[in-house]
Amino acid sequence: MNGNLSAEKFQHIVIEGPIGVGKSSLTQKLAEHLNADSLLEKPDDNPFLIRFYQDPQRYALSTQLFFLFQRLDQLRDGMQANLFKSRLIADFLLDKDPLFASLTLDEAELKLYRQIYEHQRLKIPKPDLVIYLQATAQSLLERVQKRAKSYESQISLEYLQQLNNAYSHFFYHYEETPLLIINTDHLNPIDRTEDFELLLHQIDTMKGRKEFFNCRN
Repeated sequence: MNGNLSAEKFQHIVIEGPIGVGKSSLTQKLAEHLNADSLLEKPDDNPFLIRFYQDPQRYALSTQLFFLFQRLDQLRDGMQANLFKSRLIADFLLDKDPLFASLTLDEAELKLYRQIYEHQRLKIPKPDLVIYLQATAQSLLERVQKRAKSYESQISLEYLQQLNNAYSHFFYHYEETPLLIINTDHLNPIDRTEDFELLLHQIDTMKGRKEFFNCRN
């Protein structure tokens, strides 16, 4: 296994998954390996995020809308810069944006959010491949605690389990693009070269619309 990825395959890749699963780190590593452009979420730029973790009910809508417009601006900028004409690796999928809204907003707020989302949604190129990274809620909690961001200290195991369930439901029904589902409980493509090469091999040999990879120790 040489760790190469066919130049003509999967020009636009999105890496997705719940908080703490490692999607941003993998996006950066994969982009560097493939000499590709990267498009990364910027959670630290959201001024409502800290307040959301302290008082979710009060700040859920403002937090969600900030992220929505931030992602839309990034995609607009990417289109204007012709990033989608070169190889691009991103760590967010706009189609998944309503997932968090459905978990955090009440009925009236969710209705308002959906109206804004549908009105603002861009006709952007669909990814050639979505990689969905999975991990147990306990693994996610340990990873979140390890990176020790102060505003994430309020994240509970229960919330991560709810988030995991929502992601699983979303991607179970996702059929817009080819989907590779990777269980990362025993796979560390960020820190282990052999695991990264194994991931590249899974991407390069993918042939179906939906495939699963579960590396067990």
